[in-house]
Amino acid sequence: MNWNLLAAKSLEGVTLSRDESQSVLDAPVNQTAALVAAAYQVRHRFFGNRVRLNYLLNAKSGLCPEDCNYCSQSKVSTAPIDKYPWMSVEETLVMADRAVGVHAGRFCMVASGRGPTEGELSQVVKSVKAVREKYPHLEICCCLGLLSNGQAEQLKEAGVYAVNHNLNTSERYYNEICDTHTYADRLDTVQKVKQAGLSPCSGALLGMGETASDILDVAYSLRKLDVESLPVNFLMPIEGTPLAGQYHLTPTRCLNILCLFRFLNPKTSLRISGGREVHLRSLQAQGLYVANSIFIGDYLTTKGQPAEADLAMIRDLGFEIEGDIPVAEPRKEFPAVVLK
Repeated sequence: MNWNLLAAKSLEGVTLSRDESQSVLDAPVNQTAALVAAAYQVRHRFFGNRVRLNYLLNAKSGLCPEDCNYCSQSKVSTAPIDKYPWMSVEETLVMADRAVGVHAGRFCMVASGRGPTEGELSQVVKSVKAVREKYPHLEICCCLGLLSNGQAEQLKEAGVYAVNHNLNTSERYYNEICDTHTYADRLDTVQKVKQAGLSPCSGALLGMGETASDILDVAYSLRKLDVESLPVNFLMPIEGTPLAGQYHLTPTRCLNILCLFRFLNPKTSLRISGGREVHLRSLQAQGLYVANSIFIGDYLTTKGQPAEADLAMIRDLGFEIEGDIPVAEPRKEFPAVVLK
């Protein structure tokens, strides 16, 4: 397969055929570098060498009635995680300070649960308005579960820029990982977000035992949805969850997956999300030649690598941070590591 031809098709807005997409997923290890170089052509056309940093806030942890098999916060999980109700406005502002302090351009407020009650949504609105007042240039994304009618509009009015709700996997495979809501429920929330005029953020969670065909299905579904931001998560098989111990991915397989999503979504902000440190490992920097966005800092209930390491990786690539927020005090510069 000539990967440059696939890149050219992507740049022209032509959808790759199913066979072409399958060839990207199946690319052998000795073709990884060439595949990544081809995907970089697409990434560079629309995003240059810019990297978008996103900071994740677990605003409400645990206490969830849903049975998502991958999640440490679900009702079927016995993972020893922190459990707490909604953070106060003051606590949220402290976390927003941290987001700006590590150069994040987007602040992602995430809450466990099926969906927000009106009381919880009111708390979100208060926190969003406070963050917007302090950092008017900081984009705010909320991930609150399934939204009821009118809730997306309330978020937009409060100053939320984007709402995340991942499809996670294919429609065929969805009932293998969750019984308490459906793939159609997730699609409905993404549509509500788009109809409210919010930026739609939706992506995938891979490594859960899905087939290659499932990966292709969710990739094409996300292309059809035409989302602005697309996070690609790689399963963190947390002890205490039904998917504990499942390690189906290799670093090069992850790169193939990222290249597939880039070719199918050339203009979409592609984010390497949860699990990159575990599954991409020493090839994380290669991932940024394909994706243009990462989370910096920790995830919902698991640790990420230190922010200093991510900033050093971006600097070493010669890339620049997009949407950096100006602050009154100069930030600390992280020196290069000297090996002795």
